Amino acid sequence: MSTDAARMWPPGAATGVGSLPGTDAAQAVKLVFDELPDLPHLPELPARGAGGAMVGRAAAILVDMPVDLQPAGWRLVPRPGLDLRRSRDLLERDLDALTEVAADYAGSFKIAVTGPWTLAAELELPRGHKALSDTGATRDIADALTAGLVEQVEQIAQRVPGARILVQLDEPSLPAVLAGRIRTPSGFSVLPAVEEGLVVERLRILLGGLRALPATVGVGVHCCAPAVPLAALRAAGVDFVGLDVTALTRAEDDAVGEIVEAGVRLMAGLVPTRPISPAAPISPTGPTGPTGPAAPAGAAGRAGAAGRAVLAAPKLSDVRRTVEPVIALWRRLGFRPEQLGEVVAVTPTCGLAGLGTDDARTVMRHCRKAGRVLVDAPS
Repeated sequence: MSTDAARMWPPGAATGVGSLPGTDAAQAVKLVFDELPDLPHLPELPARGAGGAMVGRAAAILVDMPVDLQPAGWRLVPRPGLDLRRSRDLLERDLDALTEVAADYAGSFKIAVTGPWTLAAELELPRGHKALSDTGATRDIADALTAGLVEQVEQIAQRVPGARILVQLDEPSLPAVLAGRIRTPSGFSVLPAVEEGLVVERLRILLGGLRALPATVGVGVHCCAPAVPLAALRAAGVDFVGLDVTALTRAEDDAVGEIVEAGVRLMAGLVPTRPISPAAPISPTGPTGPTGPAAPAGAAGRAGAAGRAVLAAPKLSDVRRTVEPVIALWRRLGFRPEQLGEVVAVTPTCGLAGLGTDDARTVMRHCRKAGRVLVDAPS
């Protein structure tokens, strides 16, 4: 863990996973800073269209690697087009909103972007194959993403000089990349598994380049899919891991214990977001969140561009019950209860893009209360 990792976030902090409802960047940034003041983040707004969703934002960051939106998703192309210009414009609006709302802010601040392996699993090569199928393309994507993130961190540091920046790589497809479960564009076959050593090497280089920046206090990976490759992430040198604690099995206890003992901190998904209601109507602008390994090809790239079912109201339990999974995990691992609030920040289990603004605010407030329980009454 880096020397700055101990000050990545204050005890009892809560933060978001990434996406929020709506299309107003300034409103979304203000909501985050109001409700998650200990560890605010730069939100994604997929309702603005594909350019505002997770792959579209990453496309806007890539340096000298233009992409364009095709019917099947995002594809690498020789020169920038209208779709990429729109993605970059949306990102610039997000940064302008951040400056407007938080120019005088001082404290921990998180940015999130699609990681290199999920990006390679989503992007297509010019000839139509998945970028993941080409080792050279995966290297180029990682390099272009590193260069783009360096520029973004430096730009945010200029806009918000008091920000201590954490960089989160969103890798929902990483378990599928390692297991050989990423489907080809046709959907009739799967790509071979990527060797774990190569995954670790690319992540280590990317994370190391970002950690070296003066404004960066922590770098990590978030994965909302089952079977998070914790040993690989520890080998890659992450400072923190974000995961859905409610989906962990007891068989994963040892892996969690090993990363905590190695000094890695956790962003624990504990507060549920709402399940899809079978009888819900279709919203013409309702965005989708990050895709998992079973999602159809290009689904993440089209997130926000197509409608989806409106989500049923979240069922939030008593705050003590919300944090019970991580408290029980901590007991099984034999760690001191007073460490829990220092090591763990509370998050929702998934993005909040499918909620209404009031419901998103309710989930954020529940996260804050849950974070305080880990400090005030962790046993």
